[in-house]
Amino acid sequence: QRLGFGTMMLGGEAHDAAESRALLDRAVLEHGIRLLDTAEMYPVPQCAATAGASERVVGEWLARRRKTVARDALVLSTKVCGPSGEMAWIRGGPERVDARHIRQAVEGSLRRLRVDAIDIFHVHWPDRYVPMFGEDLYDPSRRFVQAGAGKGGGGG
Repeated sequence: QRLGFGTMMLGGEAHDAAESRALLDRAVLEHGIRLLDTAEMYPVPQCAATAGASERVVGEWLARRRKTVARDALVLSTKVCGPSGEMAWIRGGPERVDARHIRQAVEGSLRRLRVDAIDIFHVHWPDRYVPMFGEDLYDPSRRFVQAGAGKGGGGG
């Protein structure tokens, strides 16, 4: 299967938690989709009241479906926000993506998703002024993969 299911509208104005779970059931159980893509800032439109709601909905859905959907049958993809001065509710609106912010984002996503590891971890709008493969961005992401909290990562 080469299709994924994006969750940027789940858990917010467009789809409440019940509708979101029904959409996940349809995507995964009826259509066999195995890649679920989310982000710490979803749903959109983003606001403090709903930040992380898409990950929470996916985590709740996973917990409810543990007997029918094996965790290792899914690929979970999530993202850390890059510089987000306009969204102060996300880690204080970081001015850059660094090891501390990556760690906080990974820990928050793991908690909201209710999983032990993230399969694909991206940087959502990376900081263009930080060397992409330097110690600020690549090394912390690599350390989370080595520690077992992630299976892969990237930026884009």
